[in-house]
Amino acid sequence: AFASLVFTVTDPNDLSVINEFRKGLENPEVLKWPENGGDPCGSPVWPHIVCSGSRIQQIQVMGLGLKGPLPQNLNKLSRLTHLGLQKNQFSGKLPSFSGLSELSFAYLDFNQFDTIPLDFFDGLVNLQVLALDENPLNATSGWSLPNGLQDSAQLINLTMINCNLAGPLPEFLGTMSSLEVLLLSTNRLAGPIPGTFKDAVLKMLWLNDQSGDGMSGSIDVVATMVSLTHLWLHGNQFSGKIPVEIGNLTNLKDLSVNTNNLVGLIPESLANMPLDNLDLNNNHFMGPVPKFKATNVSFMSNSFCQTKQGAVCAPEVMALLEFLDGVNYPSRLVESWSGNNPCDGRWWGISCDDNQKVSVINLPKSNLSGTLSPSIANLETVTRIYLESNNLSGFVPSSWTSLKSLSILDLSNNNISPPLPKFTTPLKLVLNGNPKLTSNPPGANPSPNNSTTPADSPTSSVPSSRPNSSSSVMFKPGEQSPEKKDSKSKIAIVVVPIAGCLLLVFLAIPLYIYVCKKSKDKHQAPTALVVHPRDLSDSDNVVKIAIANQTNGSLSTVNASGSASIHSGEPHMIEAGNLLISVQVLRNVTKNFSPENELGRGGFGVVYKGELDDGTQIAVKRMEAGIV
Repeated sequence: AFASLVFTVTDPNDLSVINEFRKGLENPEVLKWPENGGDPCGSPVWPHIVCSGSRIQQIQVMGLGLKGPLPQNLNKLSRLTHLGLQKNQFSGKLPSFSGLSELSFAYLDFNQFDTIPLDFFDGLVNLQVLALDENPLNATSGWSLPNGLQDSAQLINLTMINCNLAGPLPEFLGTMSSLEVLLLSTNRLAGPIPGTFKDAVLKMLWLNDQSGDGMSGSIDVVATMVSLTHLWLHGNQFSGKIPVEIGNLTNLKDLSVNTNNLVGLIPESLANMPLDNLDLNNNHFMGPVPKFKATNVSFMSNSFCQTKQGAVCAPEVMALLEFLDGVNYPSRLVESWSGNNPCDGRWWGISCDDNQKVSVINLPKSNLSGTLSPSIANLETVTRIYLESNNLSGFVPSSWTSLKSLSILDLSNNNISPPLPKFTTPLKLVLNGNPKLTSNPPGANPSPNNSTTPADSPTSSVPSSRPNSSSSVMFKPGEQSPEKKDSKSKIAIVVVPIAGCLLLVFLAIPLYIYVCKKSKDKHQAPTALVVHPRDLSDSDNVVKIAIANQTNGSLSTVNASGSASIHSGEPHMIEAGNLLISVQVLRNVTKNFSPENELGRGGFGVVYKGELDDGTQIAVKRMEAGIV
C-alpha cells in the first residue's frame, strides 16, 4: 500500500476524496473503476475522471443511476473545474463547495439532495453555470440564495427549478452583469420583481408557477430587458397592465403570462410582435382582441368585449374602459365590467335608461385612485356621476362640460385640483372634502361652476327621484337606477305631496275655526304645519314646514329666521315664503313626540299635536325619512 501511494500520479488528497466518493455509493460497480485501487490520473485514466497532471479537474457521471451521498470533503478537490452529477439518485446533505475557486460548471440537478449548507456558495469566483433543479432541498422551511453568490461575477446560467427556494427574489441577481439565464420556476418565491432588474442582460427568465402567495406586483420592469428571448411569468399574482414598452423586446420569441391578475387593454405593441408563442389565458384583459402576429397565441378566460380577433367594442364600453384605466382598475370593477354591453346588469355601479344607454355612474367608496378620463364625455346620455369618497386626483376634464344631460357631479372627499372647468348647463357640483379646493369652499358663492349648488336652488337640476334627504334615497353601488328601487321608496317619492295636501285639508278646517277666535292681528296665524325632511346640504339644524292659509285653505309656505320668530310671538306678520323651525322647538311643543300627543298615523308617518308659545296649535307629521 505504501509503495502504491508513493508512486501514484494522482495527488494524494484528490485520491482520498475519490476513494470516499466510491465508498459511499450503493452501486459503485456502475462506474467501472478498478476494484483493487489504482491511480485515477495514471494510465489508463479512470472512466468519468478528467485530470490535469496529478490533479482531478472533472467528474462526469451524468445519468448513471448512482445512489448514495457525496463525501462531505468534496471541496478538497481544489482544482475541480467541472462537476457533472445530474440525473442520478444522489441523496442526503450537499457538501459545501466553499473554496472551489476554480469550479466553473456544476450540474447537481435531478437528484435527491435534501439539505444545502449556508456556506455552499462561498468563494465560487469562477462559477459560470450552476444547476440545482429538482432537488428537495430544505423541504420543510425552504431556503434563500445567500448574498455570497453575488461574488460569482462570471455566472452566466443559474437554474434552480423546483428546489424550494423561498422568500423574495434577491435584488443582487438583477445586478449580475454576466447572468443570461435565470430559471427559478415552481419554487416558493414571493413579492415583486426587484427594480434592480431594470436593463438586466438576461436572455431567459422563468419565474412561473410559484407556490403559496406567488410573485406579485407590476411587470413593467421586464420591458427594459431588451435581450430577453424567453419570458415565463405564468402562475403567479402579477397585476397591472402589460407595459406598452414590451414592444422594445425585439428578440423575444416566447412570452407566457397566463394565470395572473393582469388587466387592461392589450397594447398594440404586443399584438405586432412576431412571437413564436404567446399565452395570455386566465387574466382580466379587457377591450377588443387585437389581430396578433404571433404564430401561436391563446387568450381564453379573459374579459374581452369580443371573442374574435380584430372585432371592435361598443363605443360606450370603450369610454368606460378608458375611465377604468384612469382610476387604476379597482378589482371589483375589473371582475364585473366584462362583455360588450354595460347595460346587461353585470357592470357594477352602472345604470342605464329605458333606451339602454348609460345614465348613471355610481361609484362612491369604490377604491378608485388616479385621474378622471376625458372619455366620459363620450357618454352623452349620462345624467348623474357619483364618485365621492375615493382617492381621485388631478383635474376635472374640460371635455366633461359637453355633457348636456349631466345634472349631478359628486366629487366630494377626493383630492381634485383646480382649476375647475366651467359648466354651461345647470349642475349640482359637490366638491367638499377636496383639500386643494379649499380656497373656494363648497357653499360659498353658489354657482354651476365651482361649488355645491343647494338641491332646492333654482339653478340646480336634481332629478325628482333624489329629494333633499339625500342620505335616505341615494341609490347604492350595484343598484340599476333610482327608478328601480323598492316599491316603498317609489310610493313615498310620488305620494308624499298628495298625502300632505290631504292631511292639510282635514286639519285645516277645525284649526281654522279655532285660530280665527284667537287671532287679533290683521294677519292670520298659521294653523297647520306639515314637516318635511331636512335638506342635508343645509348647514343649520332646521326643518322646512308648509302652512295651510286660514283665509282660503290653500297650501303655501312662509319664511322665518328659525326658532327665534316662533318665540317672538309675531308669526302673524310673516309673508309667504319658507318658514324654518329648529328641531328642538318641535321636540318641545310635541313633548319630544310623545305618544300622548299623537293625532293619528298614516302610511308614511305619525302626526303629533303641539302648541307654540303664542298659543298657535300645530300638527307635526314625522315622516319616515326622519328629521331626528
